[in-house]
Amino acid sequence: MESAGACCASGGSRDAAVVCEKLLLKGKLPEPFFQLACGHHRCAYPVHRNVLCVWNIATAQPLYLSGHHNSISALSFGSKIDPLLVCSASHEHVIVWNLDECTQKVQEGFTPRGIVIGTLLGTVLHIRFSPDDQQVAVCAGNQIYMLSAKEEAILAKLDGHVAPVTAAEFCTWEKSMLISVSEDRTFKVWDYSTNQLIYQSGIITACPLLSLLIDEENKQIITGCAEGQLWIFSLISGHNYRCVAHIDLKKEQEKFCNKVWKSGKEIGEGQNNSKLCKTDNMRPEGSVETSLPILLIEHCDFFVCFHDEENTYSSQNTSCFWIGTSTGLLIINLANFELETTLSYRDYSDLSIQIARSCALMRKAANGKVLCLITSMFEDMIAVLEVNLAALVRTQHNDFLPRGNEKSLSVIARCTLLASSPLCKGLERNMKKPSSKTLGGKNTVKDKPLVFHNKIKSSGYSAAPRMTMFSPNANLKKQKASKWKASCECENKEYPLKSCPPIRYEKEVSVTCKPTPIFCVEYSGDGELLACGQADSTVLIFNSNLTDVRHVLSGHDGALNSVGWSHDRKWLVSASEDRTLRVWSACNKKPALILGKEKFHKPVRFAQFYFMDTFILLCCGAEFHLLSFHLDTTNDDLKRYKQRSVCKLVEKFPMTSTMEITSLSAVNEFYSYIVLAAGSNRALEVFDLNAGCSTAVIREAHVRSVHQICQNKGSSFSTQQPEAYNLFLTTAAGDGIKLWDLRTLRCERRFEGHSSRCYPCGIAVSPCGRFIASGSDDKCAYIYEMRSSTFLCKLGRHTESVINVCFNPSSPQVYSFCSWQDIECNTSQENGAVKDKPHFINCQGKQMEKVRERGKGRRRTAERQQFSTQDQQGWILKPEGGRF
Repeated sequence: MESAGACCASGGSRDAAVVCEKLLLKGKLPEPFFQLACGHHRCAYPVHRNVLCVWNIATAQPLYLSGHHNSISALSFGSKIDPLLVCSASHEHVIVWNLDECTQKVQEGFTPRGIVIGTLLGTVLHIRFSPDDQQVAVCAGNQIYMLSAKEEAILAKLDGHVAPVTAAEFCTWEKSMLISVSEDRTFKVWDYSTNQLIYQSGIITACPLLSLLIDEENKQIITGCAEGQLWIFSLISGHNYRCVAHIDLKKEQEKFCNKVWKSGKEIGEGQNNSKLCKTDNMRPEGSVETSLPILLIEHCDFFVCFHDEENTYSSQNTSCFWIGTSTGLLIINLANFELETTLSYRDYSDLSIQIARSCALMRKAANGKVLCLITSMFEDMIAVLEVNLAALVRTQHNDFLPRGNEKSLSVIARCTLLASSPLCKGLERNMKKPSSKTLGGKNTVKDKPLVFHNKIKSSGYSAAPRMTMFSPNANLKKQKASKWKASCECENKEYPLKSCPPIRYEKEVSVTCKPTPIFCVEYSGDGELLACGQADSTVLIFNSNLTDVRHVLSGHDGALNSVGWSHDRKWLVSASEDRTLRVWSACNKKPALILGKEKFHKPVRFAQFYFMDTFILLCCGAEFHLLSFHLDTTNDDLKRYKQRSVCKLVEKFPMTSTMEITSLSAVNEFYSYIVLAAGSNRALEVFDLNAGCSTAVIREAHVRSVHQICQNKGSSFSTQQPEAYNLFLTTAAGDGIKLWDLRTLRCERRFEGHSSRCYPCGIAVSPCGRFIASGSDDKCAYIYEMRSSTFLCKLGRHTESVINVCFNPSSPQVYSFCSWQDIECNTSQENGAVKDKPHFINCQGKQMEKVRERGKGRRRTAERQQFSTQDQQGWILKPEGGRF
């Protein structure tokens, strides 16, 4: 076989240090698809079809091993280093070689020999060593043979696929578990110790499955097909091998390349740094779109290459994997299911192979460089490539990712207010100025008119005489003590940071008799009151137990868009489709402030208090308003119809290149200058109100417009790390949930599993910052863990789509709201026996139905009123025994 020396690929305008062709071999190669091997600083490939060559990277010396008569079709290295084994398979033999012994034999002048462990098994497409190197899984035809690595013995024969088996992997944490994929488009889970089939999937895709990998960290399997489709399934016990994600690599590659090209174009470097990606997307007329077969899936030390650069990427604990295709290499992040970088063979003109037939990668990088072994699709050539991972990433990430040493954004305010800040202007307006009617610093008495402005109490001559002149209040100390005790208990209450997720059903509440959707919900900061904005223009305020309706606030003429509590829990702001905004007192039903239709040209949305109740934020069209206000609820009989509260516009902030703001979010629990906005142009924009301008734009955050931004705000009952408040969630119809980091403006994780194609289903973050709740179209609510992309549990019992969810800020409870009028509560389930059974309460306005309880020794049932099947439902979950 002819060999060529090492040559570096310049790739035109690309950096020459990105990829280097270390070795090029020409000669006769096996005709069918064959498996290459690369690992432990060695590469294994066939020479003259039936001779095995093991090339040592450190010494650059090849080791030739002869023993096959037919073409070698599969190669694999062992899992351990001492001894280092390699297995080669052909039609007539499967041979295991000890490389240390073979090297010693060659040095002594003898011919090295291997151990034949299998004979006449058929055409072998894939082989794999077990984690302890004691067994070898051989995929021959439709069957899988479990062979001993020390002698010729068939330990097991797994038969079940109806087409050739293309890949098989051992599960490291489950004893005797093997997973295989086949051209029959299914995967199977085997127990090879008992020859039993544990699980068989349905047909996944229309194309054959070619590659397979087991992610030990997340306990998932990843498989790819011949059309560039990637599937991820969960292997966690109890998940029933459910599909976690489905990734279309063609679309992801196109999206990534457009992202790089646009970012390079904005800074005037689009022709340089974006040439690689633009060539893949711009196909000439008359050309045929080729398939993208996934030849290989392998682990990638992506973040290890940046150990010298602190905080370059915030998601350093996520898993990244190499994807080897016929046209190049991709690196995909399994946390957010997005591409980190791409390498196309066509963009490097000095590479001898442009389209690959088979591929192998070294699992661990050496000095930041990875070896890749590829064979040509049309010629008999094998090339060994050296890829500088850090250089490859920098060429594509420098344009649109912030560096760790640059000044990053933070939700928590870290600097003082600027003199020119809009927040300073609003604070000056709210400050009370000294009265102009003062002389020499002494106050003068006002002249009062003869007309009385206040009520005059009666002298009592018209009332009946009192029989008891004085009656002391003997319970004064007890009342004060009980109030003080209750307030202390509320202040000293802490949210259990290590509680279980709220998965146990507690109760269900029907809000109204008629089917009325609940469009917005909000819990007060102390967890005592729950506000629900309905489509019938009313706001219902429940107590924390959902056993009573405190207030029914009416006055709007359209459906409610948003409700929000103040930080001091005294006020509630509501916005409606009737282009009005109202601020209500939590003590009565009268609005303290009304902003009418003359103030806004479009419906008011996403109204909330901001900057520790100093301002009000709201959206109107393509801009959001910052309002300063002063609330006055004192009564004046002569001017009872005149509003004493005042509200003034501080400034308007338009969003860039959008027709309408679809979501707005800001923190009111502590001082923060950051406001997040999402527009109909599918972009996210970050505003710094201290500077009074937009600071960052994330384009194409989702495939559709974001309908909710949910920040990790915590609560007054829990404490999180300061960096945790920089995380926020976004969701869009049909595109799942994305977790973003404000410091890097990158999607750190993606959550899929729920369905949100018909309704804009809401999301919420728990006060501890560990769990995420999401609504769904399939009449269920889903609970995710922040560190995992698959859901923990599915909450059923709903009769309609769940469109809103919220967490109780003081206890581990999650409330879910259906599209028609019901509320369901679920609580966390701690270890131990169930003390009290959950009870069911159904309320109709202020009228409560009888309670059906299931206690330890009593049972009471009541006849339940039959409502429409379209009644909206909500669910509450509580810990066992009712304690937190």
